Amino acid sequence: MDTTAVQTPATKKPHRRLWRWVGVSASVCFLCWVGLVSYVNWAMHQSPEVFGGVMAKMPMPAFFVLPFETLWGRARAGRLNPGDASPDFTVRELQGAEAPVELAALWKDRPVALVFGSYT
Repeated sequence: MDTTAVQTPATKKPHRRLWRWVGVSASVCFLCWVGLVSYVNWAMHQSPEVFGGVMAKMPMPAFFVLPFETLWGRARAGRLNPGDASPDFTVRELQGAEAPVELAALWKDRPVALVFGSYT
């Protein structure tokens, strides 16, 4: 008879399984974070209505883990440099005139100063 001891395969040490679980969990969390950042970045490049709808449903803790200031600065950065002509656009008059006003039609005769702001 053979009396040699039978060796069983070495079992994994518990701490190795724990570190593997931590690594997988961290990777999943990181991928979810990247997906959320990508979604918010996409929303910031959309119309104000779409962006407002996304932000209305955003949970408060997201403001602590997402780089909003960086994303907002890149999404809303202008493409004009000092000295460039402003792009033409059409707006309705505040008094409700039927005909829209074009910026190009205004600056044919005189300089135009555009003031954007809130008077509330």
